[in-house]
Amino acid sequence: MARADFAFFHTLRVRWSEVDMQAIVFNGHYLTYFDVGFTEYWRATGLPSVIEQAKAGQELFARKASIEYHDSARFDDMLDIGVRCAGFGRSSMRLVLEIYRGEQHLISGELFYVYADVAARKGIPVPEDWRAAITALEKCPPQAL
Repeated sequence: MARADFAFFHTLRVRWSEVDMQAIVFNGHYLTYFDVGFTEYWRATGLPSVIEQAKAGQELFARKASIEYHDSARFDDMLDIGVRCAGFGRSSMRLVLEIYRGEQHLISGELFYVYADVAARKGIPVPEDWRAAITALEKCPPQAL
């Protein structure tokens, strides 16, 4: 993956509360950064918000998250969080995220979500209009999972 593969970025400044004694971002905060990036990505799609999804009784559930650390972010760094949908399953989607400081690639990760009926707690198909809206946002079309 390369920075140029991402159509969507969200910029975030590292805050003091997110760093350790060496002013380096504590590793667990990168999942929060991924969540912030995904929230803004979703907003950019124009699809139903988490509140609208909850009212409909159908939501995206986090299924899996992974992080690979290449270098550290530090206090007051301006970070670009790249988010892209790399693939769809019947009821799932795979998101690839990368965090950059300028052109320097710091962090790689993946998030897997399952679209589910909340009451039944079972996966249901990702709606076709969602697939179309997400695909329209991407530079690289999502693949089948």
